[in-house]
Amino acid sequence: MNETLLRLPDRRLRIAVGFAASVLIVAACASTPPPTANLTAARSAITDAEKADAGHYAAPELGEARDKLRAADHAVEEKRMDGALRLADESRADAELASAKTGEAKGAAVNLEMQQSNQALVEEMQRKSGAAQ
Repeated sequence: MNETLLRLPDRRLRIAVGFAASVLIVAACASTPPPTANLTAARSAITDAEKADAGHYAAPELGEARDKLRAADHAVEEKRMDGALRLADESRADAELASAKTGEAKGAAVNLEMQQSNQALVEEMQRKSGAAQ
């Protein structure tokens, strides 16, 4: 009877370890969920870039963002969630870069226009002061 009592906890321990191992194996085999938030963020960044007219000022970057988003969607279809996550994040970054380049280009255009207007005013003032003498 003593042997039976000594083996009982050992048997329970083996069952518990076996169960824990099974749970870990099932958890490891479970698929990673799709990176929905990352895909949504990439789509939103592309939409924002398009609204800012990035197609005109930063077409290569916007094109890269679109291509990577398509690749991310394809990776989700193929159940490659890690690749989809990476591509979605890269797509968002490319779209944000396109927006930043667009903002910079528009700012440079406004700056140039202001410089030209300023120069025109200076020339007008010089003409008027020369005519008054």
